[in-house]
Amino acid sequence: MQAAGHHRQHHLSLCLALLLALLAPLVRAQYEHLGYPPGYPDPEQEVYSAPQIPADTPRIQLRLAGDKRKHNEGRVEVFYSGEWGTVCDDDFSIHNAQVVCRELGYLEAVSWSPSSKYGKGEGRVWFDNVHCSGKESTLALCPSNGIGVSDCKHTEDVGVVCSDKRIPGFKFINTLPNHVENLNIQVEDVRIRAILSSYRKRIPVTEGYVEVKDGGKWKQICNAAWSQQNSRVICGMFGFPGERKYNARVYKMFARRRKPSYWDYSVNCTGNEAHLSSCHLGQAAVALGGVGSAGGKTNGTCGGGLPVVVSCVPGRAFSPTPISGFRKAFRQEQPLVRLRGGAIVGEGRVEVLKNGEWGTICDDHWSLLASSVVCRELGFGTAKESLSGGRLGQGMGPVHMNEVQCSGFEKSITECLFDKENLGCSHEEDAAVRCNVPEMGFQDRLRLRGGRNPFEGRVEVLVERNGSLVWGTVCSDGWGTMEAMVTCRQLGLGFASNAFQETWYWPGDVSADMVMMSGVRCSGTEMTLSHCLHHGAHLTCPKGGGRNAAGVSCSETAPDLVLNPQVVEQTTYMEDRPMFMLQCAYEENCLASDSSQSPANSYRRLLRFSSQIHNNGQSDFRPKAGRHSWVWHECHRHYHSMEVFTHYDLFSLNGTKVAEGHKASFCLEDSECDEGIDKRYECANFGEQGITVGCWDTYRHDIDCQWVDITDIKPGDYIFQVVINPNYEVSESDYTNNIMKCRCRYDGNRVWMYNCHNGKKPVKGRALDMSLRCHKIF
Repeated sequence: MQAAGHHRQHHLSLCLALLLALLAPLVRAQYEHLGYPPGYPDPEQEVYSAPQIPADTPRIQLRLAGDKRKHNEGRVEVFYSGEWGTVCDDDFSIHNAQVVCRELGYLEAVSWSPSSKYGKGEGRVWFDNVHCSGKESTLALCPSNGIGVSDCKHTEDVGVVCSDKRIPGFKFINTLPNHVENLNIQVEDVRIRAILSSYRKRIPVTEGYVEVKDGGKWKQICNAAWSQQNSRVICGMFGFPGERKYNARVYKMFARRRKPSYWDYSVNCTGNEAHLSSCHLGQAAVALGGVGSAGGKTNGTCGGGLPVVVSCVPGRAFSPTPISGFRKAFRQEQPLVRLRGGAIVGEGRVEVLKNGEWGTICDDHWSLLASSVVCRELGFGTAKESLSGGRLGQGMGPVHMNEVQCSGFEKSITECLFDKENLGCSHEEDAAVRCNVPEMGFQDRLRLRGGRNPFEGRVEVLVERNGSLVWGTVCSDGWGTMEAMVTCRQLGLGFASNAFQETWYWPGDVSADMVMMSGVRCSGTEMTLSHCLHHGAHLTCPKGGGRNAAGVSCSETAPDLVLNPQVVEQTTYMEDRPMFMLQCAYEENCLASDSSQSPANSYRRLLRFSSQIHNNGQSDFRPKAGRHSWVWHECHRHYHSMEVFTHYDLFSLNGTKVAEGHKASFCLEDSECDEGIDKRYECANFGEQGITVGCWDTYRHDIDCQWVDITDIKPGDYIFQVVINPNYEVSESDYTNNIMKCRCRYDGNRVWMYNCHNGKKPVKGRALDMSLRCHKIF
């Protein structure tokens, strides 16, 4: 009886345990909105997988285009049957917009606009009377009149606005079939597989077999009729600017030992294609015995031939070193061309140097071919995207080139043909590129944990300790915007929107609480956090890791503030102002330090000027501090949202600072905007503060603190300098244009400002770049 009782009790315990196991997920889901306590396992992040599209679905590609737009909005354009066209606004709905946005890689649609809000498109109107449910994986699956069946004009072209958050892990895949020789060949995936042991250890992989995934299996390509142009395309796909010869004898020996499995198609490239799938793909020219199969696929052999091998030349920034890794920050290889405003290495607005001045390229006829010339010139591979319409921010200065036409084999974009006369372009038409860069594996050594989405969280690094790889946290001492920018770049998540020195609200992985990296100081150009200065194995972190570890939140877009140098030149003058009229300015530290000794009836001599600060980026510039911490200034009767926003300094020609004046704090608002853009921010009545994209904040010369106190300065020649956002409190897409310099002449009675320009270019004369030393992080 006693044994039976024990048996029933055991059976009851098992049932109870089973019931609790079934209820646990329901209970957990009920409290998910409250967040997870420390040590609780994180929810699994959704991993993106490409949608499965039925084989008989028409293959299309989408893009957003048009005027006056940000990267995540625009006219919907469809590529079908070799031609770009548009979509009609008849019966269009937010459900249609949802399908468009998700097909383009955005999380969701925000709104849509009828009647060609983003300008009239060209070509055919491919879709009309579209009715999507919102769940379709491509616009081609939505019911419509049929592709190309429409009674619409381009005045009815529809536009959409997508959320600025990307689908985590989204990858653009070219789904357009290669219609050559009546064959519909789909290239699933391509890789360079290192064969020799000396190349297997190297990152990136630069030499090995070219393999194509076909039906889920990796296959080699027969080298019969393989050309140097083919190798050039393969290397370009993987981020390398060129190809080179290799030791064929070693690969012959390897092929004899292991029988290859060949792909059924031949490849014939011109050398200018951006991807293998764009090359002429046909039936394999060589089969068993050297005769091609006339009836379709061959039998997958390569009589007398060998598998294709490519050996690529990496750009200088990516040259592989098997032991030491990469310790240098990324630097441009060519002084004539540069990329600006991009979130990651290999993307940005294209700028060229002409007559000593940097300028942009107009997007008229801007193509993937011209973009690839730029990418190869800078040490990358081919271009994966050619961007127009100022998509990666607007530049400053002249537009140097228009209607660029390249053969694809030029060494520099400056060698391509272009229209030297017709340069009537605005910076809204600035051309940009996204280049293929080598796969470095940097993303695998860093992760974010505990955040509400994949774009934020505690920073955790993978480091080697005692012969094994372990995850740990980063010490938050000195952690700031530059370090966060490098983190977001390494993860491919864009720009940093915030850097956090406490992460108690993001528990992260409990097994990774220990500090594994401390003393991190980045210049902002590094490709990975490990390239930044840091303590190495000798860690120092008083607060420790865990809740005090470093954290970030990332964003695909960022603002970009640029000062208008012409306005400074045109508005400079000198004023003698009595001390009793400078009480507010004195309280805000806008006068020289010795002004405290000045009697009320004395005068201060002020170098005055107006500043007009544009936001040329892709998102609004907002103060770092929230409204709760803004400071009310009784004298000036408004709230200041940033402690320091600009520095105004005067230097002697040998670089010694002789006078300074800075905005101790700033009220940010939209003074004026480009045509078609509405003001969003104003300081009055405790309003929201910031600078909208396409707007500018003007501080007139007659406003308090808009000056440098030059009372004690002797007559002579000087360097005048303005630095915006000097402490990097707010992230921007480009910090190099936050500095403006002028030559300044003062004769004791009058003052002149001339040769004003943005950027780090030295001022003519003996000026030393001392300012950059003052404002660097370390």
